[in-house]
Amino acid sequence: MLMNGFDNGVLPLLGFAMLALAVVAFVLALLAREDAYRAADKQSKTFWLVILGVTVVVDFFLGMLFLEIAGLVATIVFFVDVRPALKQVSGGGRGGRRSGGSSSDGPYGPYNGGR
Repeated sequence: MLMNGFDNGVLPLLGFAMLALAVVAFVLALLAREDAYRAADKQSKTFWLVILGVTVVVDFFLGMLFLEIAGLVATIVFFVDVRPALKQVSGGGRGGRRSGGSSSDGPYGPYNGGR
């Protein structure tokens, strides 16, 4: 009885969550520039698009648990390792230049050379 409720309630939600994460990772990998992957010393953009694309297909169509878990690991690696490196190389994220700021802006406001 417990397994029946688990199979009908929790597992489909977990599958949907894994699919959603894989789709988001695929779109983010697609939007990043090819040279950012090389500059961040990561695998190529094509590599990540193939891995994440296969993950989306497996999660959406096949539903094979072993392949879904392997795809989830690849998705997590992309979010935890590759994406932050791409953002750092591309100037996004923390420490990057904020939009609308000047190149002479410091961490506490504009730097005017001691004037």
